[in-house]
Amino acid sequence: MGQSKVQEVHQPQPFCPSVSLTSHLCLLVALQHFSESIQEYLANLDKAPDPTVRKDTFSSEIFSAYEVLFNSWLQHREAKLRLAVVEALGPMSYLMPAEKLEEQLPRLIPGILSLYKKHTEAFCISKSLCQILEASVNIGSRSLDVQLEPLLSTLHPQISAPSDPSLPLTVKNHTEVLRCFTVLACSFPDRVLAFLLPKLESSNERTRVGTLLIIRQIINSAPSQMEMKKPFILSSMRPPLQDSNNKVKRTLVQVISAMAHHGYLEQPGGEAMVEFLVRQCALPSELHPKKQSPDGDDLTSDSVRSISVNTLFLLSTTVHRMTNVLWPYLLEFVTPMHFTNALTPLCKSLMYLAMKKQEEGEASSLLRYDLNATLPSPYALTSRLLVVSSQPYLGEGRGAAALRLLHVLRGSVHPALQHLWSKKVPLLVEHLEENTEKSLIQKEWEEKLLLFLQETLVAVADNTWICQFIPEMCGHLNSYNGIPLEKNFLYKCIGTTLGACTSKDLVQKQLQELLETARYHEEAEREGLASCFGICAIHHLEETLAKLEEFVKSDVFKRSVGLFSIFKDRSDNEVEKIKSSLILCYGYVAAYAPKELVLSRIEADILKNIFQYFNTKVLGIKVETKDLTLKLCLIRSICMISQAIHSGDRAGDFTFSRKAELVAQMVEFIKAEPLEVMRTPVRQRAMVTCTYLVVLEPQLSDPDRTELIDTCLAGVLSLPPPDQGKEKDENGGDVLHREMLYGDTLSALKDLLKSLLQRSLTPHGLQDMFAHLGPWIKSQKEQERQRAVEVSAALLEFYLTKLNVSTLIPFYNLGVLVALFSPRCSDSLAAVRRDAVDCVYSLLYIQLCYEGFARDHRDEMVEGLKALKKGLEDPDFTVLFHTCNNIATVIGKRVPPDQLMSLLLAMFEALADPDKNCSRAATVIINSLLKERGGVLQEKVPDILSIIHSKLEEVDEEHVRKAAQQTVYILASQHKSVVVSSLLGSTLPFDSHTCTMWRSLAGEPTLTSQILEQLLEKVNRDVPYKESKGFLLGSGSERVATLLPLAATCALYEIMSAPEAGAAVLGLYSPLFVTLLLRLSCTVGVQLPKSLQSKEKRSQSQSSAAPRSLQPCSSAVDTLKVMLTRGGSEEVTRAVGSAGGWEMMVNPERHHEGIAVLAGAMARHAGPRLPLVVKNLIPTLNSVFDSQRVTTTAFFSELLSSNVVNDLILLETMLDNLTGRQKDSSMLVRMLALRGLGNIATGSPEKVRKHGAQLLASMVNGMDDKDDPNNLVALEAMSSLSKLLDHVEERDIQAMLLHIAIRIRPFFDSEQPQLRQASIVLFGNLTRFSEANCEVFFEQILNGLVTLLLHLQDPKPEVVKACKFALRMCGPSMGCEGLCEMFLNHLREDRSLHYGEFMNNVCKHLMQSYPEMLNRLISTNLFYFKSSWVDIRAAAPMFIGFLVLHVDEEHCHQVDLDQLISALNLLLKDPIPAVRVKVAETLGRLVRVL
Repeated sequence: MGQSKVQEVHQPQPFCPSVSLTSHLCLLVALQHFSESIQEYLANLDKAPDPTVRKDTFSSEIFSAYEVLFNSWLQHREAKLRLAVVEALGPMSYLMPAEKLEEQLPRLIPGILSLYKKHTEAFCISKSLCQILEASVNIGSRSLDVQLEPLLSTLHPQISAPSDPSLPLTVKNHTEVLRCFTVLACSFPDRVLAFLLPKLESSNERTRVGTLLIIRQIINSAPSQMEMKKPFILSSMRPPLQDSNNKVKRTLVQVISAMAHHGYLEQPGGEAMVEFLVRQCALPSELHPKKQSPDGDDLTSDSVRSISVNTLFLLSTTVHRMTNVLWPYLLEFVTPMHFTNALTPLCKSLMYLAMKKQEEGEASSLLRYDLNATLPSPYALTSRLLVVSSQPYLGEGRGAAALRLLHVLRGSVHPALQHLWSKKVPLLVEHLEENTEKSLIQKEWEEKLLLFLQETLVAVADNTWICQFIPEMCGHLNSYNGIPLEKNFLYKCIGTTLGACTSKDLVQKQLQELLETARYHEEAEREGLASCFGICAIHHLEETLAKLEEFVKSDVFKRSVGLFSIFKDRSDNEVEKIKSSLILCYGYVAAYAPKELVLSRIEADILKNIFQYFNTKVLGIKVETKDLTLKLCLIRSICMISQAIHSGDRAGDFTFSRKAELVAQMVEFIKAEPLEVMRTPVRQRAMVTCTYLVVLEPQLSDPDRTELIDTCLAGVLSLPPPDQGKEKDENGGDVLHREMLYGDTLSALKDLLKSLLQRSLTPHGLQDMFAHLGPWIKSQKEQERQRAVEVSAALLEFYLTKLNVSTLIPFYNLGVLVALFSPRCSDSLAAVRRDAVDCVYSLLYIQLCYEGFARDHRDEMVEGLKALKKGLEDPDFTVLFHTCNNIATVIGKRVPPDQLMSLLLAMFEALADPDKNCSRAATVIINSLLKERGGVLQEKVPDILSIIHSKLEEVDEEHVRKAAQQTVYILASQHKSVVVSSLLGSTLPFDSHTCTMWRSLAGEPTLTSQILEQLLEKVNRDVPYKESKGFLLGSGSERVATLLPLAATCALYEIMSAPEAGAAVLGLYSPLFVTLLLRLSCTVGVQLPKSLQSKEKRSQSQSSAAPRSLQPCSSAVDTLKVMLTRGGSEEVTRAVGSAGGWEMMVNPERHHEGIAVLAGAMARHAGPRLPLVVKNLIPTLNSVFDSQRVTTTAFFSELLSSNVVNDLILLETMLDNLTGRQKDSSMLVRMLALRGLGNIATGSPEKVRKHGAQLLASMVNGMDDKDDPNNLVALEAMSSLSKLLDHVEERDIQAMLLHIAIRIRPFFDSEQPQLRQASIVLFGNLTRFSEANCEVFFEQILNGLVTLLLHLQDPKPEVVKACKFALRMCGPSMGCEGLCEMFLNHLREDRSLHYGEFMNNVCKHLMQSYPEMLNRLISTNLFYFKSSWVDIRAAAPMFIGFLVLHVDEEHCHQVDLDQLISALNLLLKDPIPAVRVKVAETLGRLVRVL
């Protein structure tokens, strides 16, 4: 229904009653819209289709509805219904009859006002109330007068309550309430103001803000009613003007804006409002601005300032009536310092206002000082605007704004500036617009401003004007206290202006005043004062110097010192500050003054006075100062003086006599600084000063130069990183400051070293510089290395840039320098790696320049270093070392040949680098260089090897050891003979490092084989020993080992001990084995030279582990063992070891036994190796050395005991060669040869028959050996013959059977049990061949029978065993079956023998079978009465007794009783009782034959 009324606004609508809540709401909406539609219809009656419609047409119906709604529905409990009623009552009030509305107002308004307490959402209430108030005013109601107080009291809190922009209804409610106040203010202006204005003094912030909002509303909406109230309203604004609340301030600014539009500010008191606005523009920015909340409860001062700035600019530019209010009044706020933050908006507004005035035709008289006495003077404005322009980007760009204001004021400042400023100021503004705060160079900008000032003073050309300008500027100095940068610039402006002043008296007066009033304890003040004096000295040098000297002598200075002395702690400090300022003034004077005038005054006046103030010994007495400021000022002054001298036209002719003293003073300053931290710029400034001092004449002496460099390097490079300091503020500001200070100090160090290098731009000068830098480049501390390499890179780049080669000279130290930096390409720090590549890059280009290439020449390979830098970013070792290898390739191709060795030598030094990465890189580079260029270094190989050895001693690192091995291998692959010879020349015994170098040669089989062959040749080339006569008379000679074979043997051991040598050893198995076997043979019993004996003892005593013996024989054994192991014959080594063969070989007496053990093991485990071994050994059978013949013969002898020689078809060869050894001069060789021949019976028995005659002949010859005093050859011959007899042809033995039997018979009684055993065994074996010669051999049996029977009592069991064997063998040949059976039964090896009973039975059988032999048997027994063996002496008489006992009577005559008794009686005296007993028993048995 409501919508239909809106759509049909020009059609009359019937009234529709409702009965339900929903119907009520619909009806209320319909009534509301109906009433609004009627109002709109009536408002546009001229366009209505029925112009006869009037308000009273609906009045009665509307009033009827009103009564129902107000009296009944408005009291309903449902809030929605009540609000709907209120919304409907507002538009309905317009249609009610006037008298009825007047009648209802006393009830209606309180009723509406009471709803504010019942409903939080007040928009509908306020809107309806406003409509009711408007309807009441329209009818001229008198009831409002009575309702005014309740209305104001109820509505004011609605405005004071904050509105939330996020809730649109609260904002709308504020708007409706303000409309209510507008309605009331138009009808009751006095009463409304009387209600509002006192509330401006309320203590409640919201009340004050709400009141100001209402005042702004009524100023804007009720101008005619407020016209006469302006003074009253302005005077009531005093409390808000003093309010510090930001929300009050912001609202007041809005009120001021409204006032400006309605002419309030033109009234008396309006200036206060403008001043307030400017003060808000000058509010300082918050350091940490907070985010403003939506309801504005925590409004920031920045927000207030922003709205104030915008308001001021809008008033200046859009409110025409404000022009005369603001101009020139705003100029009064330009010069006061507390309005500094408002300068930008002020200048912008003033510039706009001035331009508007110019457009109005007031260009010539913009500033009327006759009408505005409070305006700042042109001097003050110029000074102020120029000074604030020095910091142009502060205050939102106040520099450009100030300059633009100056531009529009040019005619008012001075008529002569119209043209100059019109041209210059826009250029300055343009410069600012082209830059930003970061890009603007402050020094350059200040110079532009000072030049602008200077040109301004020239353009004015009025000394009177200048003389007024100077005091004005000086008077502003104190205003800038706390603003150091601007005050400093103001000093410079004063200096510039003083320079333009032609009145010398004024100049001196102002300088005096400046000296008297300066705040010396502030650094910026000292700096500014000094710069002022310096700039002034450009035109007034004499006056400036005179005033400085005069001031020190003046009462003012003396009073200052006297006053300060009262406060003893403060005295020294303040006086030092004054002195510091004066010293700095002298420095600036020297820097700025004309060089042609100041040079003559530097030493005579300036330095003399400077050191008079600085109480440190430079020219005289020494009183050490601790004041930092004084030090810094002295350093600055000396620096500026040096710069002044250097920049002068006569710098080359000027001799600075005090230069060395000044440099020494700077060095002392640097030394005095703590090394653990850098808090002051003393180091940096002292080095900057030295940078300018060192270029002056005369040149520094070498000691002074050295001390300067070392001190500066230590003072900077050794500092800890800047972030290690403890002091730090919350934002890390202190760290940032230290980092900047570190950076500046490092830059100063670079510049100083460049300056020193410039004086000696030669290879020698470069070498000298890096002699100082070298230890720092290799430092273990990361920050020291990083800085040192960074400095080095800068120096080398500088050297390359400045290098101008006129004659081709050698860059003799290229190798040393490249070696210094190239290992750093793999430093643990990425920054060091990058800088190190740059250093190598520069060095190689310097070399190219010295070779004659132009400086702009680009070498493709060297340029490749830049690309390699990317590979150095990766900390992975593999990538780093690959990159280092590539760098080494570039270096290797570009370093000249004459530098190669020095490069390598220096690179070897880098192996000891504390940074392992760099040490590894050095190894990579060394080996890469050697691969690339090592072929030309043959003569240097011994030196290189010696260095490698020394580095292995020095550096105990695994990577260095491996790299050194690789280096030796590379050298050996290029120069095998030289490497072998050099290493063989190493001191014996080889230390572990030499051993490491030898083992490095085992890496590649082909090379290893060649090395091994060379070493074998070394072993065989020289004699193995030399005969040395004993020192004592009668002592025999001894054999002393020669060194070369000994060293070669040790070298062979080391190489073959490396597992990698296996392939090479296998390839050279035979020559290695033979050579080492023969070497072993020649070293048995050989002594070390005396020079090595002591070393051998020391090494054994010092070594904790069991050291390898240097003794020649032991060394040879060890080498042979390792050769067998590496050659795949580990089983041979183990077998020999388990049999004790290695120990036997070392023993001269058992050497051949050890060789036999070795040969046996070889036959068992290394058979396939034997043909070549035998082939290589055969020639040594003719060796001049007995030991070699013995060893070879022993080896062959044992081999023949194995069938392997037959399998390998070696038997005949070895047989022939051993047979040939029967005439050898060595008895041991002859013996071993026979043993070998005999071993054929064991190893190849089937071959014995074939070679029987030859073998038997050899055995017989052996038994007949004439040169065999100990019968060892014969013994061997008999033993071997016994083995052979089982396999020879009978015909071969028959011919020599008797000869052998006769030849061996004497050995039966030999003192040597071996001979007895061998001969008896052989005799027993011979009996098998006795059948053909039975009678002849039987005779031999009988001849030996007594001996064999008696030796059954031999003290040696083996001889007893042999006798049993022989008797058993003889038994069948004796023709006595009983005797034969008895021998077989009783003489078995496993059976014990009762000798007496056995002999009794034997004698019984003998006498029965051979009674005729009685005398022969007795005679043989008598021979043994003198035997040395007791048992045999006892057995002989017993044997005789048994013979006599069993002989038949007819044969008793054979006994020579006299001889027998005589012999027995003699034997009866034997000292052994057992012998005498046997003799007595025999004597008893002789009764039978008497």
